[in-house]
Amino acid sequence: MEKKAIDIIVAKILIIEDNKAVSEMLCFTLKNNGFESFEAEYSDSSFDTLTKKDINLILLDWMLPGKQGIEISRLLRSSSETKNTPIIMLTAKSDESDKVLGLESGADDYITKPFSPKELVARIKALLRRSAPQMDMEVVEYGNITLNPMTHKVKDGENNVELGPTEFKLLHFFMTHPERVYSRSHLLDLVWGRNIYVEERTVDVHILRLRKSFSSNSAKFIQTVRGAGYRFSE
Repeated sequence: MEKKAIDIIVAKILIIEDNKAVSEMLCFTLKNNGFESFEAEYSDSSFDTLTKKDINLILLDWMLPGKQGIEISRLLRSSSETKNTPIIMLTAKSDESDKVLGLESGADDYITKPFSPKELVARIKALLRRSAPQMDMEVVEYGNITLNPMTHKVKDGENNVELGPTEFKLLHFFMTHPERVYSRSHLLDLVWGRNIYVEERTVDVHILRLRKSFSSNSAKFIQTVRGAGYRFSE
C-alpha cells in the first residue's frame, strides 16, 4: 500500500503515558499546536487495537506499569502496522546508557523529563518531516542494496529489509552521497536537520541498527573512518 505524505498540522499522535497529569499536559500542548492526539493505556489485550489505529507518531513513556516502554517499543517495531511509525521515548532517565538503550529498542528520539512544550513540539515536527516519504524520489541502487522511497521498501539482494523512518532516511542519504566522509555533526545536520536537539551518539546507534539489518556483504558499505566519521563505499 502506497504511503501518503504526512501533513504535520493534522498529524495524529498516540500518547502512551500512565501519569494522568503528564498525559493531559501532552494532549493540551498537542491540541494547541494543531495536532490530533489519542490517550491510551497499554496492556497485552489492547496491543492489537493500538497498532490498528491510524497513527502518525507515538509518544511513549519509559516507566509504565507492567511492560516498560522499551519492551513496548520493541513490540511496536515488530508489528507490521507500526514498524515504520516514529516513536519518541519520554523518560526521567537522563544517563547516556539509558538513552542508548531507548534508541536501540526502536525509538527514533528520546526526550528527558522535565521538558518544555516548545522542545517537544519541535522534536515532533522534525521527526514527522524525516518520516514523511518523498514521493518524487527515484529508486536508488548500490551494490546489492535497492531502496525505493515511493514504497518505503529496501532489499538486500532478494531479501526484504525492515527499517524504521530514521534508518531509512540515513541509508538513503548514504546511498545518494557515497564515497565521502561525513562527521557525526554533519550527519545530524543533513539527515536529522538543523536546530534539532539530538546528541551525536544518536548517530552511532542508528548506524549500528543499519549494519545489523543487512548481510555482512552489504553492511561493509557503511564504513567507520576513525577520528572523522562515516563513509558509504565499496
